[in-house]
Amino acid sequence: MAKSSILGYPRIGKHRELKRAVESYWAGKIDEAALQQAGREVRQAAWAAQQAAGIDLIPCNDFSFYDQVLDAICLVGLIPPRFGPPGPAVSLSTYFAMARGAPGVPALELTKWFDTNYHYLVPEFDAPVAGIASSKPFDEFAEATAQLGRPAKPVLLGPVSLLLLGKRHTKPLAEHLQELLPVYAEVLGHLGRDGAEWVQIDEPVLVQDRTEEELDLLSAAYRELARVDGRPRIMLQTYFGSLDELSWQRVMALPIEGIGLDFVRTPANRELLNRHGFPENKVLGAGAVNGRNVWRTNLVEGLELLEEIAEHVEVDRIWVQPSCSLLHLPHDVRLETQLPPEVTALLAFAEQRLEEVVTLTRGLNEGRSAIIDELEENAEIFRVALDSTRFHHRPTQERLAALTEDDFQRASPYEVRASLQQQRFKLPLFPTTTIGSFPQTPEVRSARARWRAGKLSDEEYWSFIREQIAALIRRQEEIGLDVLVHGEFERSDMVEYFAEQLQGFVITEHGWVQSYGSRAARPPIIFGDVYRPKPMTVEVSRYAQSLTARPVKGMLTGPVTMLNWSFVREDLSRREVAYQIALALRDEVRDLEAAGIAMIQIDEPALREGLPLRRQEWDEYLDWAVKAFRLASSGVADETQIHSHMCYSEFNDIIEAIDALDADVISIENSRSQGELLRAFLDHRYPRQIGPGVYDVHSARVPSVEEIESLLLKAVEILSPEQLWVNPDCGLKTRRPEEAWPSLENMVEAARRMRERYLARVT
Repeated sequence: MAKSSILGYPRIGKHRELKRAVESYWAGKIDEAALQQAGREVRQAAWAAQQAAGIDLIPCNDFSFYDQVLDAICLVGLIPPRFGPPGPAVSLSTYFAMARGAPGVPALELTKWFDTNYHYLVPEFDAPVAGIASSKPFDEFAEATAQLGRPAKPVLLGPVSLLLLGKRHTKPLAEHLQELLPVYAEVLGHLGRDGAEWVQIDEPVLVQDRTEEELDLLSAAYRELARVDGRPRIMLQTYFGSLDELSWQRVMALPIEGIGLDFVRTPANRELLNRHGFPENKVLGAGAVNGRNVWRTNLVEGLELLEEIAEHVEVDRIWVQPSCSLLHLPHDVRLETQLPPEVTALLAFAEQRLEEVVTLTRGLNEGRSAIIDELEENAEIFRVALDSTRFHHRPTQERLAALTEDDFQRASPYEVRASLQQQRFKLPLFPTTTIGSFPQTPEVRSARARWRAGKLSDEEYWSFIREQIAALIRRQEEIGLDVLVHGEFERSDMVEYFAEQLQGFVITEHGWVQSYGSRAARPPIIFGDVYRPKPMTVEVSRYAQSLTARPVKGMLTGPVTMLNWSFVREDLSRREVAYQIALALRDEVRDLEAAGIAMIQIDEPALREGLPLRRQEWDEYLDWAVKAFRLASSGVADETQIHSHMCYSEFNDIIEAIDALDADVISIENSRSQGELLRAFLDHRYPRQIGPGVYDVHSARVPSVEEIESLLLKAVEILSPEQLWVNPDCGLKTRRPEEAWPSLENMVEAARRMRERYLARVT
């Protein structure tokens, strides 16, 4: 009989219990024992939900207080020296210091987990591997097994992925791997002695382009791990894409007992299986339902896929499972009470995915007749929902069809625009600004909640927002910022705010998904054609600009980020959806310009995030992603300055696409990478203006003037002073005022010193 399996489960809690506990611990409101208890309750609720649904193979060690890569770093004792010696076990204070930084100690670099909106902490390999420094996998295996009454399936990030996702490799990769493998061997032996029957070892790097040398490392690693006495059977798990011809041959030859493949994201694994078959001595983890999107599985198509797989693999060697961890989904669609019924009918969150996995497993084991009622109900839901007129808007489709190349171009080249913009703004060298958002204080969040609950009238709420904007404008002027923002006090989230006002989107009440650490977002759901019924930001931007003679940036979220940070209906063309969003934003940009807003920032932090994991697919994606930004931004006069912001991504390999955006000014993350990302702009000879982030807003620490000045001096070695802006590396929404304002004051002072230094040099 086939078995049902899950690769991982959401870990923030059904009602974000873990977020509240972790942030209470950070604030000193609860102690470590209370935090550990909150973690146990979240884990146990997840195991109970999976057991109640009938899942056969339930994972453990998929829980984390911050990040699964950080957990792996602690497990192997790969602790950078700046955090002190790891000792026999990494303390919780050291754990969180690596995640968030500490006084005088910068955190580990934060970057995107493949092409998702989850962020992981980057391992640093300039420290030695100290050996097992965390008992977490063993503790949680014992806890899960006791609750379930049978062995759980521990989940580990594999040694090859840990190595290749890291940085600062001071030795050949093979030598670093040889330091890791004895620790992994010891972990496997420990789990085997504890009674684990299977262990899931995640190697997601295998769905990217890998060299022969890297695949040699994979083969060597698993030959060594396979020799561990008494170890559990190994399910090597891949996800987010497919193997290629070369990696397929290597992976299938590994001396392990199981291989997990994603059959949802691309058709390549299916084609490879049909072409080559599958080893007779291995279990196949068949990722047959989408672990990354919220749209209900078409059960007929899912069962057809599994039946095709069963032509190559005996049914009792198949695990039916999602394509990846359910970490990337909200918990339960049954919590949603305000969505349109025809949209709700098409949705499946994590708990519904459990039901789908169990249903498909039963269909594979017992035949279609065993689940005929579920198949017929599922088919009817799709038929009724997709016939709804709510999903279609003919004027938007006609406008899209009428686009020409001129719609994607600014009127003049950058050199002409830059001269006109400098004449208009007369900014100093090293102009200072922020990314857009300011701290969302308890007062701001309370006012928004009371307004949404009907306890504040529209007039009372917007009067409060105007007061916040006015106070912020005054404070920015007082500390000496050159280009101001209105603070985004009316926005709960940079994507959600616009999705609430655009047709074609819906917003959930409880659809929270972890982004990093304790931070979670509610990704909007795109169910049909997207268009803008009315202006979205013009009034607050016009009001803010009326309070000052300094420029105030209009703040928009770009079309590619709106797309990539939403759940998009799976049968829609992502390119066409991006263009529809871009047209809506183009209208907003023009209205802002007409209202007197001379600088408009269109943020695209998710531009690189959407990059396909295989390089051969990059050109197609980057072509339409760049065009979507240009469609949104190109309908303005030369004197209007277009900004964009990107954060926590590697830019070196997409620098030409960033150049092709044709934004007048971009701002990027730069502080955690200590200026490394700027090298791309030197090598490419980037011609426009750029604001490299000079301090890390995701850390509670306040950077010194000298620290910020040091980063600016590094930047001047790469870019000319005339190109450089001075700004934080991201928005300030998550920071407290007592952290934000001293940091900005130090930033302004560092910029002042840089002006003096440069002017002294040229005179």
